[in-house]
Amino acid sequence: MTVHFIGAGPGAADLITVRGKDLLARCPVCLYAGSVVPPALLEHCGPGARLVDTAPLSLDAIEAEFIAAHRAGQDVARLHSGDLSIYSAVAEQLRRLDRHGIPWTLTPGVPAFAAAAAALGAELTVPEVAQSVVLTRLPGRASAMPPGETLAAFAATGATLAIHLAIDKLDLIVATLLPFYGADCPAAVVVRAAWPDQRVLRGPLSSIAAAHAADPAERTATVLVGRALQPEGFRDSALYSPDYPRRFRDGAA
Repeated sequence: MTVHFIGAGPGAADLITVRGKDLLARCPVCLYAGSVVPPALLEHCGPGARLVDTAPLSLDAIEAEFIAAHRAGQDVARLHSGDLSIYSAVAEQLRRLDRHGIPWTLTPGVPAFAAAAAALGAELTVPEVAQSVVLTRLPGRASAMPPGETLAAFAATGATLAIHLAIDKLDLIVATLLPFYGADCPAAVVVRAAWPDQRVLRGPLSSIAAAHAADPAERTATVLVGRALQPEGFRDSALYSPDYPRRFRDGAA
């Protein structure tokens, strides 16, 4: 018996990986985060699979489901939204599984920031404009931020910022970033990226909060800020330059 943690992707049911879809089809038990996982994904589960919505459950109750499936010798598909590597609360579940000696695997999914970039039609890294992407959040009632991980510290790098779980603090985000990025820096809010009701708000950093206030979202939104969102005058990368020797290009050294 194994618990298979699966990244469900950001919203669209067809953005799950082939591996994730196959695992859903063969596991007799599926635990899914019903508040953020689209119901259409459950159609990939096999006939007669036991479906458990974990949205109303505590960590202890989820652990009990794992133990019950382990005793019954039943594989579990544990479906999380987005990708498992950030803001997924997977680490605490793995710790409990390890305590019980229950095997587990991780299958990655499409992260929300990638779906948001696709919605914007943007590459988040552009030559000599931005070569780093910072994935971060702000302090909230769920958890504080480590002392060194402040939005201002990240802004000082000039990197593209993808800010999660903080749409209710958009005014604070703008006020913090304006001294570093400037009023005209491109910014965007992508609400429910890849869902059927996806919404995109974009504009300069100085007015993005006002645009959101006119059409607000309460949750499931990603804030992106950086010059790479609408780059100007940037050079082509060396990747396809005929003057740049590459191993796989004819005539390269």
